[in-house]
Amino acid sequence: MTDATLRQALAFAACGWPVLPCQPGQKIPATRHGYLDATTDTQQITAWFGGRPGWNLAVVTGAPGPDVLDVDQHGPAGNGFPAFSRLLAAGLLDGASTYIRTPSGGLHVYFTGSDQRNAHLAVHHLDFRSAGGYILTPPSQVGGRPYQVVSHREASAGLDWGNVTGLLEPERQTTVGPPRAQQGDVSHLAAWVAALAPDSHNRNDGLFWAACRAAEVGDETVLADLAAAASSAGLSDREIATTIRSARRTTGHAAEHQGGREAAS
Repeated sequence: MTDATLRQALAFAACGWPVLPCQPGQKIPATRHGYLDATTDTQQITAWFGGRPGWNLAVVTGAPGPDVLDVDQHGPAGNGFPAFSRLLAAGLLDGASTYIRTPSGGLHVYFTGSDQRNAHLAVHHLDFRSAGGYILTPPSQVGGRPYQVVSHREASAGLDWGNVTGLLEPERQTTVGPPRAQQGDVSHLAAWVAALAPDSHNRNDGLFWAACRAAEVGDETVLADLAAAASSAGLSDREIATTIRSARRTTGHAAEHQGGREAAS
């Protein structure tokens, strides 16, 4: 699997798609900063995958990588295939380039990447991965079951998530994803972190991204709010403290405050 994974990782990089390694059999990034460490650098990719058998391969979604519609299979709780069929019949999936069967029996549907936001339609068991997300790709495995290419074509176009939402949930026209933080305006980051799906494997990375933005502008109040929001999203106090500390170091704002306690303490 190591050679096949390395070859696929280098192929993605040649297309301009940043990649990263994940823990064997898992969706958890094997790098310190998760998808933020993704790269197209062939030396780094070879160092990651060249001598570590079993590591899973992930690609960062959103331009320059792909956008991906994740059709979930949740067993007795339901699945996304009825909604998928409606989207297919409406012609909204005509731009798809690749269909990949996931280990759970769901589908990943690839489109041309964009700067749209990640989104989630829980009732319809659909996830949308774009800017700020990542997904596992073949030949990765979870629980001993592989991701498998079902079909592929070279032509590709985008998926307009607004049209998807408009068809499936016309009363809901908003999406949730990484806000475009501006210098001095990061007050909305806590609300975004609090809205991260409890079962999302991107929760920790989302907190790290938001904490970096708050640390960059030195807003201690927002960092404290982020800690509370991350707790409500299901992260443990230890994960929160570690992630916010890492964000401080990354942005060069690791100074102690309030008697030496971190915002997430």
